[in-house]
Amino acid sequence: MNRAGAAGLALAVVLSGMFAAAGPAAAERLIASLSNHRVLITSNYTGVELLLFGAVERDGTAARREPYDIVATVTGPRETLRTRRKQRLLGIWVNTASRDFIDPPSYLAVLANRPLEAITGTENRRRLQLGIASTMLPELINNDIGVVSNDPFRAALVRLMRERGLYSEEPNGVTFLTPTLFRASIVLPAEVPIGSYHVDVKLFAEGNLVAQTDTAFEVLKVGFEQFVVSAARDHGIAYGLATATMALLTGWFASVVFRRD
Repeated sequence: MNRAGAAGLALAVVLSGMFAAAGPAAAERLIASLSNHRVLITSNYTGVELLLFGAVERDGTAARREPYDIVATVTGPRETLRTRRKQRLLGIWVNTASRDFIDPPSYLAVLANRPLEAITGTENRRRLQLGIASTMLPELINNDIGVVSNDPFRAALVRLMRERGLYSEEPNGVTFLTPTLFRASIVLPAEVPIGSYHVDVKLFAEGNLVAQTDTAFEVLKVGFEQFVVSAARDHGIAYGLATATMALLTGWFASVVFRRD
């Protein structure tokens, strides 16, 4: 064998070793998109519904015995939230204890084509934070940040957010139109927080995660509402004085109109 042939053989051996170390290529590729990437909040906004749609691309070598499963998790902007415990004291309801949650999502929606327990095991759900029960909600406890799964304050937070339509879990929220095409509806209530939203889509086959992708959208206030928000944030003192002056003028005008002679 000449020197060029030996060099070519050595290069082939090195490349084959690199590909072997990298492992086999993924058999599926997940594609997802949204019907709209911007939600505009105006004075007549009462809520909106976005459409998430996607497809599974196969390389032709995958042969799955079971159908695919999809879990889509929509996470809103994070902010510190507080829950309080009320107790009746001398006939009056008062706050007796409180708990701060450090940067939990202000909006959380979990959409799947069937119950999460049927899609994958407990360990996978915990590791991948699938579902509200498996989502980490760090709490400030005695100046330390920790996660407590069976905590009454956590349960109260989740219950209140569910009642406001900001937390939801839909086991039938994803519909497969064909074995590889799917769609889902993301419902944003009237009091949806403004900010950036992240949509994480995971593809499961036979209980295992085989592909994932993500997309995003933004919720914005426009018009007079955005002017008020910007004025209160950027010019706090002037906004406060203007609001107080308007209240005084309104009260004076009402006294003139409804004055009895």
